[in-house]
Amino acid sequence: MKRLVWALWLPLLALAAWQIASGAGVLNPLFFPAPSALANSAVRLIKSGELLRNAAATLGRTAAGFLIGSAAGLGIGLLMGGIQGVRKSLQPMVGALNATPKMSLLPVLMLLLGVGEAAPITLIALGSMVIVSLHTFDAVEQIRPIWVEIAINYGANRGALFARVYLPACLPRVFTGLRLALANALVIAVACELINPSTGLGSMIWLSWQTFSTDRLWIALLATALIGGVLHEGLRQLEKRIVPWQAAHFE
Repeated sequence: MKRLVWALWLPLLALAAWQIASGAGVLNPLFFPAPSALANSAVRLIKSGELLRNAAATLGRTAAGFLIGSAAGLGIGLLMGGIQGVRKSLQPMVGALNATPKMSLLPVLMLLLGVGEAAPITLIALGSMVIVSLHTFDAVEQIRPIWVEIAINYGANRGALFARVYLPACLPRVFTGLRLALANALVIAVACELINPSTGLGSMIWLSWQTFSTDRLWIALLATALIGGVLHEGLRQLEKRIVPWQAAHFE
């Protein structure tokens, strides 16, 4: 309960200040509709199914790209950290991809994969892969050599080293990468929807801007922020269960 209070008091205070400023005429209602007006519009959009439909589309793209990219990034990061040849071969490429603006690759992917779902999901997966692989690789680099030597002395082969030494030792930092990758996946998903509007919260934002429907624009923005916060907290709760020795950091 205390955590919920700490998490909500600042957003609620900002909404209250926004409502007061709107009522006092400080904010232009054309650009900054009062939160009470936004709440009424949100109820209508939920009842019509438009908001939930667009949120589901964005979530679907985000989840698909994030899961594919994170799984690939975890494997690549472990291989780069554990095998010198893989590290020398892949580290420059991963570093170059990390420095490349991801949205600049969307036109190329759309040329190769078409204008459907494949291009944005691939881009989301690519962004997630880069972040998770770099964090996983960095985590493997920080493993104490004595742990590896002890495991080898007890007869651990390469597979056992990855499963029993590298992966457990990397999990705290891997989850940091996963949280960053998940937030980045949502950002890329919305950005793709802005560029190629069809469905999703990004599409809703773009169409609202074109029609100057500022209430719908704000609702889509706030819905995106809410989804990002829920996904972040969900991943933190999963980390508490999978990495219980890190539980003290969540209190």
